[in-house]
Amino acid sequence: MTNDSAGDPLGSEGLHPVTAATTSTTTPHPSPLRLNRRNLTHEIAEALYAASANELEHVCVGFGLDPLGENEPPPFSSKRNYVRRRLSQKSLTELLDLALRVNEEYQTPALSHLVALSGTHGVNGELRNIVFAANGPKPHIVLTDALNITIEITRNAQYCLVYDRPLEDAGLSWRQLIEWWRSKGTWEGVGERDVGLDLYRRLRASLQGNSVEEIVFDTYAGLYGTRGFEIPALIPQVYLHYDPYTRRTGATLPRQRMDFLLLMSGRRRVVLEVDGVQHYSENNVPRPDLYAKMVAEDRKLRLNGYEVYRFGGKELMGQEAKPMLLDFFSQLLASEAAA
Repeated sequence: MTNDSAGDPLGSEGLHPVTAATTSTTTPHPSPLRLNRRNLTHEIAEALYAASANELEHVCVGFGLDPLGENEPPPFSSKRNYVRRRLSQKSLTELLDLALRVNEEYQTPALSHLVALSGTHGVNGELRNIVFAANGPKPHIVLTDALNITIEITRNAQYCLVYDRPLEDAGLSWRQLIEWWRSKGTWEGVGERDVGLDLYRRLRASLQGNSVEEIVFDTYAGLYGTRGFEIPALIPQVYLHYDPYTRRTGATLPRQRMDFLLLMSGRRRVVLEVDGVQHYSENNVPRPDLYAKMVAEDRKLRLNGYEVYRFGGKELMGQEAKPMLLDFFSQLLASEAAA
């Protein structure tokens, strides 16, 4: 896709026949659950029920829970009650931390859903898991309540988008992002493709005429037409990403902005960065300190579980840019399918 085709995210190939003939058929989420002590206790006990009665005490101790008491009924009498007794005095924060660890080994849809509900919130309680795509001055984001992970966009909130739905293990597909966008406007009777086209244009506007970033965005957007809307959405200009699975190591975005973010299945978080001369020089004079800052930020991202891929601005300026990007995206998506 070239810059001239910015009006259509599907590129010259058009809509894939399967996508055109199929309505949205997303897998339903588990029944909505409030994130509270009662529900966390119940779902942790349900998840650990998968352990045998012979193993349950050892499993619980491994998660830092109390061993069997002297006059306590053993797990054989009731595995669920055995777990619940160990959770009865735990705070919400302690239960959430335990839920994250239990769900990594004894995953259930309901526990995953509760973990996803633990994202960042605004001052009025709404989820704010991704702040992205500012088409004006950059947003100013502050953490107003560290204990409850409450953020507030104190300036320029009108220019950015805020994804306010739980982030599940399966990632965030283009189809899911379209459905979120539909919920933000008046789209009754409008087809998925047209809603997606409007969203594409809004996201592209956040690139603010950066031609090399537009090439990356447009090339990937063409894949929605050839591969369908279930592939991960390419999210531009991400100012905040909260992932509950990295909560214990500092879950909010550890840098000012990502150029692009893909939330893939299996909790893979892929960052794409486009490097211009401003990343390593100033007024055409090399600045080793700028380069050092950039690679230090990359290390922080990787330590927080992100994969980081960088593109030099120069390699995105010639005729080989699109074939190179298509090959990269093909390998990236193939690695997801193989995971």
